[in-house]
Formats: sequence, structure tokens, C-alpha cells
Amino acid sequence: MGVLDHLPDLFDCSGGGSKHKKRKSLQTVEVKVRIDCEGCERKVKRALEGMKGVKQVVVERKANKVTVVGYVEPSKVVARVAHRTGKKAELWPYVPYDMVAHPYAPGVYDKKAPAGYVRNAEDPQVSQLARASSFEVRYTTAFSDENPAACVIM
Repeated sequence: MGVLDHLPDLFDCSGGGSKHKKRKSLQTVEVKVRIDCEGCERKVKRALEGMKGVKQVVVERKANKVTVVGYVEPSKVVARVAHRTGKKAELWPYVPYDMVAHPYAPGVYDKKAPAGYVRNAEDPQVSQLARASSFEVRYTTAFSDENPAACVIM
């Protein structure tokens, strides 16, 4: 190891240090926005297509759902829709019906949800409500193969 190996450490000509800009990852952001007509649909789509980093915008009018694919942050997408269109926007709060253990529990079932969807129960307040009571658990597990008390032969 010679002197020439240490020269780059002594003389840094990069101008401002080694601050590397972190690149955003490609992601899909789903937003719930009330879309009544074709004009609303066009307004929302144009507001999002003008964003830097957006690759694709898909609007589902019947489900009141907008899907944005690109190098964007979810909070900025929601803020852009709310600011440019004047509509209330939020991240998509629903999950498919099959993904929830108790889809009809209070706090999970939502009458306003599109067909086949229920509210996401990952919110701690909602998940407490969605848990099965001990009464329900006792009867649903009473006749399972894992319960040795249910397998008593007389």
C-alpha cells in the first residue's frame, strides 16, 4: 500500500460531501376518492398524471378508487388529489373479504365498501372490536381435531 492509495481520502473534490439522494421505489398507491361523473374522473386523472414520477393512473368510477403506479409517496398522492380537485381523498381503507378472519364483526363490516371488500382491521381500535369473543371461540373450536376434550368416546 502506497501513498497514492491514501490521496483520494485526503482530497475530496465532490463539492459538499457524499450526500447520495435516496431514490424512491416503484410502488402502487390506491386512493379512495368520490367520483360521480366523467368530469370528476377526468379531473382526478389529470391531477395525478401531472405528478412527477407517475407512470400509470387507473380510475375505477364505480368503486370510487384510483390506482397510481410510479415513483411516488402515498401521502403526496392523497394531498395532490385533495388540493387539485377539492375532493376528500384517503388511502384505500378496504381489503378483500377473504383476507379478514371475521368480516362481519363491528368495525370491519362497512356498508359503503364496494362488493367483495371490508374495512382493513389493522387499526388497533378496530382489531379489538373484530376479535372473536371467548364465547365464539369456545364453540368454534369445540369440535376441532386439536381439542382432546371433544374426542372423548363413551
